[in-house]
Amino acid sequence: MKQKKLIIIAGPCAIEDERTTTNIASYLKDNLSDLPIKLIFKASFDKANRTSVDSYRGPGLRNGLKILKNIKEKTGLPVLTDVHCCRQVKEVKKVADIIQIPAFLCRQTDLIIEAAKTKKIINIKKGQFVSPQNIKYILKKIESTGNKNIFITERGFCFGYNNLVVDFRAFQIMKNFGYPVIFDATHSLQRPSAESGISGGDSQFVKPLSLAAAAAGAGGFFFGVHPHPEKALSDPFTTYKLNKIKTLIQKILTVREALA
Repeated sequence: MKQKKLIIIAGPCAIEDERTTTNIASYLKDNLSDLPIKLIFKASFDKANRTSVDSYRGPGLRNGLKILKNIKEKTGLPVLTDVHCCRQVKEVKKVADIIQIPAFLCRQTDLIIEAAKTKKIINIKKGQFVSPQNIKYILKKIESTGNKNIFITERGFCFGYNNLVVDFRAFQIMKNFGYPVIFDATHSLQRPSAESGISGGDSQFVKPLSLAAAAAGAGGFFFGVHPHPEKALSDPFTTYKLNKIKTLIQKILTVREALA
């Protein structure tokens, strides 16, 4: 896949209500349209991989896709959302431009094949347990369907208990497979499975790690954003403040230009 512009995937971690989600999408469209980027709106209709059964998951498949469809029509932005089982693919492909395979499901062959058959762009979240070298086996599963529309997203690697670390060598390693490599700057900063049953995180490191990833050769960035991160119903500790995202992207672009 030939990449022409910096890819920016941004939106709330989970769809909350239609008004909040639409407002976030509209803000991104209105404020980032003057930047030399490929902007993609993301939000999950179901966060099925929650730590606790009591955690907010989203509005579900039917209502979530309805909201994403309305956002797509209103803003003209391409949309990304994840699937968790094969039966969801049939409905998701009617709305989503990019189908995402969650990190915990990145080795689920049947799910990957079913999504790849749609010929949509498939965004593979590299699992916290997968080395950058071994991403090639996941890519081969997608390519086996004839689909070579692929994004690879780095979201950190397990580092002991309840912690993640980003190995910046991974960007160069995975770029060699020929597909855009995206840095998930917010989920990479999670502190998974906290004792409270809610994942913690370190959002103050979103900026420095993003700039480091830009220097390391990332071809795109994935941001969970919200106007009030502390009130976000999913991942409040890593979500980036919406009104700060443009400044961060401008700094990323500056780093890339300096290294060009």
